[in-house]
Amino acid sequence: MPPMLQITPTLAIPDQELEERFVRASGPGGQNVNKVSTAVELRFDVARSPSLPEAVRERLLARRDRRITDDGVLVLSAQRFRTQDRNREDARERLAAVITAALAAPKKRVATKPTKGSKERRLGAKRERSTVKRHRSASGWERE
Repeated sequence: MPPMLQITPTLAIPDQELEERFVRASGPGGQNVNKVSTAVELRFDVARSPSLPEAVRERLLARRDRRITDDGVLVLSAQRFRTQDRNREDARERLAAVITAALAAPKKRVATKPTKGSKERRLGAKRERSTVKRHRSASGWERE
């Protein structure tokens, strides 16, 4: 059995679908940051992945997420830790979290009507505001 990223007991992504690139991390770190490529750039082709169910794929691609390219590739970069292995695990965990979030279908919104009390409160507030503004005008002084 090939190595896989297990999302749920029924959903797993084979490592062949994940593309990892190791790059130098930015930020503080002294000499180490200039010498060692510890940051990980994980790429996962959401649009062409045979492992993802169609509904999950559509939800992922519909998200307004800047990490998803125009081609439907999800790009995650991890550089929190000082070692390649920890950053690699971090990127894979974050990918699993993104996919898990897309697994659950959003609930349909049930339209409700405003209550009688809320309508009265809204109209009362409008009337109050109206009188405040009417009293501010120059002609408002003469009326009283």
